[in-house]
Amino acid sequence: MDFGNADSWGDAIYFWIIPIVMGDAIFPPVPSEMVVITGGALSADGRANAFLVVLLAALASWLGDILVFQLFKRRLSHVLDRWKWGRSFHLAVHRAIAQAGRSSTYGAIIGIRFIPGGRLGTTAAAGIANVSTRGFSLCAALGGLLWAIWSVGLGYFTGAATKLPFWASSLIGVGVGLVIGAVVGVIVTRRRGDRSPVVDGPEQELDI
Repeated sequence: MDFGNADSWGDAIYFWIIPIVMGDAIFPPVPSEMVVITGGALSADGRANAFLVVLLAALASWLGDILVFQLFKRRLSHVLDRWKWGRSFHLAVHRAIAQAGRSSTYGAIIGIRFIPGGRLGTTAAAGIANVSTRGFSLCAALGGLLWAIWSVGLGYFTGAATKLPFWASSLIGVGVGLVIGAVVGVIVTRRRGDRSPVVDGPEQELDI
């Protein structure tokens, strides 16, 4: 695959979206925003279908959220502690919950995904808090759809406005999204106060 060739990305982008967006639900550093925004930039260049990119991104986001939610709702997270990588992931989840704050409400399930790292913490917290599966599923679907539209829109409008190569438009779109997400994160964190009481001292709980 020629990474600088728009035609190559246009052919492959659909296959990248589902595994990467689902992976982001478990491991936030996975660059799901980059892939979806790139899909938007490619659609502005006529190399991808924006509606299909939105659909795939929303579906993958929902599937990833359901996976994490069920893992913690059914109290299966202890299975992770059998492996070193699992214990590290489990600890990272608790830290994400503590950073995201105490809310596992439906509004948070929809909105916190726009803040870098907020999706994992809120999804796991909802599972721990035993939120209704139906309610979570609906909110995760709506949140995933809104996030997909926002991300594809960033790529599309950046590409249409700048007329730069798709990779440059993608980088600009990601930068804009990170800045906006960081600003929103600061505002939300200040309004929601201290760390979540869902976990007090994850290090002790996991005994790592």
